[in-house]
Amino acid sequence: MNVDDKELALAAAGGDGQAFGVLLRRHYDRLFALCFRLTGTQADAEDLTQDICAALPAKLTAFRGDAKFTTWLYRVAVNASHDRRRRQQTHARHAEGWGDWEVNRQETIREEADAKDWLAEAMTSLPQDLRDTLALTMDQDMTQAQAAEVLGVTEGTVSWRISEVKKRLKALHEKEADT
Repeated sequence: MNVDDKELALAAAGGDGQAFGVLLRRHYDRLFALCFRLTGTQADAEDLTQDICAALPAKLTAFRGDAKFTTWLYRVAVNASHDRRRRQQTHARHAEGWGDWEVNRQETIREEADAKDWLAEAMTSLPQDLRDTLALTMDQDMTQAQAAEVLGVTEGTVSWRISEVKKRLKALHEKEADT
């Protein structure tokens, strides 16, 4: 017995899984071919066809039988293709500029890491008293008064040492820049 598409679609809309299976077997290849023409690539056509097949049971409840089932199915496919394209365009618009932002962010991170590496290396060239003072005031977020207490020196000595560190590091940096 040969049941037409309209009867199958109405039965499938009522929850008949066998009718739905018959409809898919009859029209899957043509649906995929249309999706391929709409998207231009096999992968996108496969995704779109799969999305349509997954949504089809719910969409069948809107099928009234006024048009041929294939006409209605192709309209569903065209609409799904348009929806997918709009989502992709929206995503692309929202993603625009993020690539540049991420590249700049990564560059900033790299520059900061390079600066920290340079400073760590440069600190090894400092005399121990200057290195200790810099380490305390820089890494531990200590005030000069707190550093002076830890080091057992006056706050003025800490201030002088920090000034001396700055001069030496600046000279080292300029020397490296010249070479």
